[in-house]
Amino acid sequence: MADEDIFSADAIEKGRRLFTRAWTFSRGTPDLDHLPPDDRPEIAFAGRSNVGKSSLINALVGQLRLARASNTPGRTQELNFFTDPNDELYLVDMPGYGFAEAPKDKVAAWNKVLRTYLAGRRTLLRVFLLIDARHGLKPVDDEIMALLDGAAVSYQVVLTKVDKISKTDLEKVSENTRKVLAKHPAAFPQILLTSSEKALGFEDLRATIAQLLEAHGS
Repeated sequence: MADEDIFSADAIEKGRRLFTRAWTFSRGTPDLDHLPPDDRPEIAFAGRSNVGKSSLINALVGQLRLARASNTPGRTQELNFFTDPNDELYLVDMPGYGFAEAPKDKVAAWNKVLRTYLAGRRTLLRVFLLIDARHGLKPVDDEIMALLDGAAVSYQVVLTKVDKISKTDLEKVSENTRKVLAKHPAAFPQILLTSSEKALGFEDLRATIAQLLEAHGS
């Protein structure tokens, strides 16, 4: 679901069809030397460690184990690329950031890959920035948003785990997030509200991605 309903039935249906395909793992790369060719549009998912990126991707495509989900922060240590049977689109599961307990050299390596990828991938249509609805935006998220602003990469906030907080608290975190996003030039203003556990909000997320592909001419 979105913080406001803007999707037509046609847009929702296009999103549904896109993600009923049999998505598969393409490759994982721990560094920039092994990225796949930038021969198709890409949608990336970024967020703090343990925010629920892998679970969200699995719910998005309707497959239980496409992306490896874990309760252990920092498990995703590389860029993981997933593609559809038509090779029309890459979904990219990015390393989680902000995990202070990981070795400093490993954190530095992950952050370098993440930052360089975000700033230099010409086929990247949008980054979905996942934020745990229970905690809201943190300073480490501000750093990523500043990077995306500087690289002129479009990004959109997805609040995850919205089933874990009350409606009142969700309204508060949504409003606070909107106020912050208004100060960031590359941020798309609409916030998407999701719960992987309850399968909430995925019609809107799928419709958003389908519209991005359509606008790109794919």
